[in-house]
Amino acid sequence: MRRALLATAVVVAIGAAAVPAQAGSTGPRDVHPSLRSSLVAFYDFDHPMPSDPALEADRGRSGTEIELVNGGAAMRVTDRAYPGGRKVLQTRPVAAGTTDDWKAGIWSASGVRTLRAFNAAEGTTVMGWFKRSMDGPAAGFNAIGLAGVLTGDSDGHAVRALLELIDVNGTLRLVALGRRIDGGTSQTFAANEDWRTLLPKDEWVHLTATFDFTTGTMALYRNGRAVEGFSTRTDDPWLINGPGPHVTTATDPRGIKIGGSFPWQGSPDRNPCDCRMDALMLLDRSLPARDVASQYRFMTRG
Repeated sequence: MRRALLATAVVVAIGAAAVPAQAGSTGPRDVHPSLRSSLVAFYDFDHPMPSDPALEADRGRSGTEIELVNGGAAMRVTDRAYPGGRKVLQTRPVAAGTTDDWKAGIWSASGVRTLRAFNAAEGTTVMGWFKRSMDGPAAGFNAIGLAGVLTGDSDGHAVRALLELIDVNGTLRLVALGRRIDGGTSQTFAANEDWRTLLPKDEWVHLTATFDFTTGTMALYRNGRAVEGFSTRTDDPWLINGPGPHVTTATDPRGIKIGGSFPWQGSPDRNPCDCRMDALMLLDRSLPARDVASQYRFMTRG
């Protein structure tokens, strides 16, 4: 199993040269200035690691490179999700019963140290551009995985914060799914609108999921605008009614999963996604609606 190197600093290739990735308050030019200080990880799939093109450099502050699992460099394809975009990530199921599905991410049984910003976190945001090509989950499964951060005890499937499409009471829905406590119960915020309207086939859409672990609230956004929805549980799955502080478990996440589950070679997948993705961002706070809208406008205006 190849594991992405957990470097403290990341370098990206530009032509034949390698230079430090921009991060922090002066970070990537396609990230709105109000978001840059909170940008833990950012993948635009235009920056293969010089040492291995199957690894993608992180343009956020964490330097957490991810692996393009099973497809390697062939998973970077030419498409344009937004003005200024170039290469995008292609994920896809390969064949039922195989372990060859194209997906991306990183996993470590001891936790990924560079993702410590999500250790004892008050909030998280997952956002990016997505284009789906499948008509529903792969045979035998009930979900399509988009992107998320794993828990500190995850086997590669359990998540702290996730964007996905999943069956909710017999209906496939776009959801934000979050878990505050490792090994605890998850809460799901599901969109009211039909998932095929929110994610038209073969059309780029900007999606955002926000998670406020201090208040127990989540939200979904499509193209910068809030999506109406509902929480699937009415009890207290995040256990925020007791004494605080209400933050995530104080463990480093075991990784990131993109386009499915179990982000390493040789593992079967549960929720493969025949999708293209770009500009995937993981932030260490729950963005307010104005910041989500600002980022969408910032990208679409080029």
